[in-house]
Amino acid sequence: MTDTTGEFCDRNQPDDVWFLAGTFGGTVQRTCRIPAGRPVVFPLVNQVSTEAQCREFMATAKGKATLDGNAATPERMKDDNVAVTGVAGNPLTGEEGTTTSYACGIWVRLQPLKPGRHTLTIRGSSGGFRTGVDYTLIVGTDQHA
Repeated sequence: MTDTTGEFCDRNQPDDVWFLAGTFGGTVQRTCRIPAGRPVVFPLVNQVSTEAQCREFMATAKGKATLDGNAATPERMKDDNVAVTGVAGNPLTGEEGTTTSYACGIWVRLQPLKPGRHTLTIRGSSGGFRTGVDYTLIVGTDQHA
């Protein structure tokens, strides 16, 4: 989420899906190389907090995404109980180990993209919080694109 260029977009990716990150606020431009054949998942706006904070956050949450000029269909995720595992000093929890919290937000799931260059625009907000990412996605044909 603190990556301003996309140079770290391949870190810690699972084998079955490709996650794209939002920001902690503000808008950035990233270029990301991803392998062909993987669904792509990303938040328009999201939060990890308490159950009550998620309810308040989702009351005003909104967002949109376009892939190559076409609108993507978002899904609202409310009050999902999640385990977050991080290293000491990580930007989400700040602590090493696993903590349980609530997660909420508006997310998009895309089917695997065709090889080549794609433009993805993400915008989201809740209350006074605003986030956005302008992605250039380069989808390769090998697993290490």
